[in-house]
Amino acid sequence: TSLEYELLLSLARARGRVKSREQILDDIAGRDYDVYDRSIDVHISALRQKLGDNPKDPTYIRTVRSVGYMMVKQ
Repeated sequence: TSLEYELLLSLARARGRVKSREQILDDIAGRDYDVYDRSIDVHISALRQKLGDNPKDPTYIRTVRSVGYMMVKQ
């Protein structure tokens, strides 16, 4: 979806750095999305499935508990 693309772009631009859910929401603000803090988790999960990423052993997107997400630097 276009929202997943925006999420991926947000994380890719900050590759190797943790982005909080709030920062991710700020990045996609102004788009026509009705997104709330925890819904980011649902969209990240869908994005991981499409990328074939395992959240327990991430290749692309790592969860940083109680903080947010980061694109794994490769």
